Amino acid sequence: MSSATDKVAIVTGGSRGIGAAISRRLAADGFRLVINYAGNATEAQALVETLTQTGAHAVAVQGDVSDAAAVSAVFDAADTIFGGIDVLVNNAGIMSLANVVDTDDAIFDRIVAVNLKGTLNTLREAARRLRSGGRIVNLSTSQVGLFHPTYGVYAATKAGVEALTRVLSKELRGRNINVNAVAPGPTATDLFFARQITRGDRTVH
Repeated sequence: MSSATDKVAIVTGGSRGIGAAISRRLAADGFRLVINYAGNATEAQALVETLTQTGAHAVAVQGDVSDAAAVSAVFDAADTIFGGIDVLVNNAGIMSLANVVDTDDAIFDRIVAVNLKGTLNTLREAARRLRSGGRIVNLSTSQVGLFHPTYGVYAATKAGVEALTRVLSKELRGRNINVNAVAPGPTATDLFFARQITRGDRTVH
């Protein structure tokens, strides 16, 4: 994208880990940022304050991406505060690892709600609201191709994200909006190393 000083980006799950790194890079490139977070307001506000001290324009907006109304409110905030939206980075996601036979309904429903439905919720809003020349970037995972044991449900939701990405890219033809997915491998974030251990399963929020 050319000069980004007038561009506005929403980063879901943008206050920690990969999301925080994305937020910092976009701020350095001159984007005005809406940093979405699910629960940790202190952490999100600390990142906003850090970015603001560098001259960036950033706000933190709470919202669970699995809730369509909350997602709409995040986009409303971007419109109200910055006057429009140009970029959506779908970073929010959760991961709970277990063998398929050990995956209970509650774990399955929550991962699907955040990773897959949450992506659908944000994509619907972005498709309605992004300005011409906009960009959508969805985070997938290398596990979609690696198929490691215990990653079944997580990889399945991200495979769904990749399918949504391909379909939406075609549906938005003629609007000059690019839709892409990126699939990181293991990334050295604090949460990756400090992941919760439960019954031998790893949970990363």
